[in-house]
Amino acid sequence: MNVLVTGSSGFIGRRVVPLLIQRGHTVLGLDVRHNTIDLERFSFQECNILDERRLERIVLEFMPEYVVHLAARIDLDEKGDISGYAANIQGVENLMTIIRKTSSIKRCIFTSSQLVSRIGCVPVSDEDYHPNTLYGESKVLGEKIVRNRDGGGVAWCIVRPTTVWGPGMSPHYVKFFGMIKKGTYFHVGRRPLYKSFSFIGNIAHQYMKVMEAPAEIIHRKTFYLADYQPISLRNWTNAIQDRLGAKPIRTCPETMARMAARIGDIINVLGFREFPFNSFRLNNVLTEYQFNLSETEKVCGALPYTVDKGIEETIDWLRNGCNEIGG
Repeated sequence: MNVLVTGSSGFIGRRVVPLLIQRGHTVLGLDVRHNTIDLERFSFQECNILDERRLERIVLEFMPEYVVHLAARIDLDEKGDISGYAANIQGVENLMTIIRKTSSIKRCIFTSSQLVSRIGCVPVSDEDYHPNTLYGESKVLGEKIVRNRDGGGVAWCIVRPTTVWGPGMSPHYVKFFGMIKKGTYFHVGRRPLYKSFSFIGNIAHQYMKVMEAPAEIIHRKTFYLADYQPISLRNWTNAIQDRLGAKPIRTCPETMARMAARIGDIINVLGFREFPFNSFRLNNVLTEYQFNLSETEKVCGALPYTVDKGIEETIDWLRNGCNEIGG
C-alpha cells in the first residue's frame, strides 16, 4: 500500500517509516527537514503542511491509501501566542481539505498528545480537555478539527503518545542520560513515581498495528500510545545507571528539592531561563500519570521491547551513534 507519513524526519517518524517498509508498504515522507532515510520503496518531499497548495499537489500525485500524520510543532517554548503553533491547527485543517479531495485515501491516523490535559490529569472521556500549555491547547484544537470534519471523510482515529524515549531522542533526554552517567542526576524522595512512558520501538509498533487494523476497530476512536505497564521512575533510572556502569544514584529529600526549585524559579525570573532546575520541572518529575491502555493493547497486541531491552538499545546508540556518552 502507499502510505503518506507527514513529519517523517521527526523522532517517531524516523522509526515508523522503516517499520512500514519492512511490512511491504511504499512510503512517501513529508517534512520541513531533510530526511536521511535511504531505503527502497521510500521517497521524500520537503513540504510545510501550512503550504496547502504544495501539500495538495504532492498528495494527489502520490495517491496514498493511508496517511500517518505526525507533523507538528512539539516544543513547549511559549513565547508569543498560540499562532506560533499553526502547524498543529491550520496544518490539520489543510490536511482535512486535501483528504476529501483524494479518492485513494482510506484511512488517516492523526497524532495528538497526552498534553491535551495537564500532566497528572487523566481525562474521563475523549473530549475531556484540560491543557495548561499553548502546545496542549493547539493539540486540543487539532483534535476538534478532526472530530468536527469527521477525519476528512475516511476511516480515522486519534492517537496520543505519552513520553517517548529511545535512540534518536531529543537533546533534552540525551542530557538526562548523560546526567545519570556523570552522577549529577538524583532521585527526589523515595516514592517509585509510576508513569506511562513509551520506548520508541514499541510506539512505532503501535502505529503500524493501528494502521493495519480493521477499520471498524479503530474508526473515530482515541488511543493513548505507551508501554502497557507504567515504569517506576526510580527503578528505570536505577536500571539505566546500572547499565551505564555509573555510580549509584543519590536521593534528595523532597523538601530540600522543593527549596532548590524555588531558588531556580528566582534565577529564571532574573533572566537565566536556561537554569535547569525549577518548580515546573520538579512538579513534572513528581507527578505520576498512568493511562488505561487496554483498548490500545486489544488493537496492537504484545509489544516487541521490554524496558531492559529498550535501555540496552538506547545506551548502545548513545555510545556508538550519538557519541554523547563514552563507553
